[in-house]
Amino acid sequence: MPASPTDLLQGTLDLLILKTLSLGPMHGWGISQHIQQTSRGMLEVNQGSLYPALKRLEVKGWVAGEWKSSDNNRRARYYHLTTQGRRALGAECESWQQYVDAVALILRPA
Repeated sequence: MPASPTDLLQGTLDLLILKTLSLGPMHGWGISQHIQQTSRGMLEVNQGSLYPALKRLEVKGWVAGEWKSSDNNRRARYYHLTTQGRRALGAECESWQQYVDAVALILRPA
């Protein structure tokens, strides 16, 4: 049975958000859409997971948010990476790559 999109995100949502925000400031819906589109629909981030993660990242000082008008003239909270967030992204990417390499070693044919 293949993993569901939620299963695929376990432990990786913060990294996906940080990477997405490295492209520039975005509101929550934009972050969610970028992740879904970039993953070709394999990863879906629902609001119940996204906004607590953004709050968690704000508390850590890795992202900051401010209210602005969106393209359709609605108020939206736009998030951006802080300097700490950029450093954290680098460390998280390195850690993730080490994890991927370790799993690849185990999955390699004998």
